[in-house]
Amino acid sequence: MTQTFPGRYTAVTEEPFVVFIIGMRINRWWALRKWIPTALAMGPMLRMLYTHQQEKGFLAARTFLYWRGVMLVQYWRSFEELERFARSTDDPHLKAWQRFNKAIGGDGSVGIFHETYTIQPGGHETIYNNMPVFGLASAFEHAPIAGRRHTARGRLHPAEQPQHADVSLPTPALSAEA
Repeated sequence: MTQTFPGRYTAVTEEPFVVFIIGMRINRWWALRKWIPTALAMGPMLRMLYTHQQEKGFLAARTFLYWRGVMLVQYWRSFEELERFARSTDDPHLKAWQRFNKAIGGDGSVGIFHETYTIQPGGHETIYNNMPVFGLASAFEHAPIAGRRHTARGRLHPAEQPQHADVSLPTPALSAEA
């Protein structure tokens, strides 16, 4: 079972990084021969990335399922390393992309998407309350919220904030109806 950390935590890094969101959407459920291979293509990519994290610049990923498909949020050290992985003939992505274009192309049976965000130091803010290590904290330092990091503004710009006393937030009372 995953360890839950009681209290408030944040992800800490002073380095730039990339957030890459990638996923697929099943548009035609009966087109099993189209969307199943598309869905299965991500497994070998993730196995290879986790095996070669340091050399590829891959930091961490989280998979999310929704009723029409799957989405991954990935963290990368740089856009250049993400792009190198995507275009390399030695890595599994390019072959999977070529298979997708040949088998599906624009027929509409399966949708795919990605979004890429380059984040500079001081350009992110996170909070994890009573959570296991999650999201950006799985890629960088998972740290308790204290002092200047007490507020969202303080987490974005800790050097500009006055030191706050650590104040525990009240826990909402559960009603008998809950």
